Amino acid sequence: MATLRISLRAGERIFINGAVLKVDRKTTLEFLNDVTFLLESHVMQAEQATTPLRQLYFIVQMMLMDPANSDAPRDLFAKSLPAMLKTYSNRDILSGLLELEELIGRGRAFEALKRLRVLIPIEDTILGKEDDNVRSLPQMDRSERQLAVGGMS
Repeated sequence: MATLRISLRAGERIFINGAVLKVDRKTTLEFLNDVTFLLESHVMQAEQATTPLRQLYFIVQMMLMDPANSDAPRDLFAKSLPAMLKTYSNRDILSGLLELEELIGRGRAFEALKRLRVLIPIEDTILGKEDDNVRSLPQMDRSERQLAVGGMS
């Protein structure tokens, strides 16, 4: 199994298997086994979940942040997804939602969040909120994109 290293800045938080860790100085964590984690920069606050896809992001995020209590968010995801599939007509969003269903079904919530980060700007454009909400979307910087490609979850 590959080792995964994550560098954190002073004061940054990371959510690991339901626990919240905050580092007081720049540090590197090395994961030697499978782990479920979410970097602070990926976290969406409840007040930012103002559109259907953002709400779905928040639901999936809850699965990652508290894996021991993921039944309720999974049930909510299962109830929300069919309604969203009936609501949207944009092909990119519809195919993305079907991919989300498959990813969540396989237990790949981290990848589902990555997919949602691609879909949300499309939704913003459809809703005419492009300028207002893109800045509030959790973004991945270059190192996080590399982490997402090779990350464990």
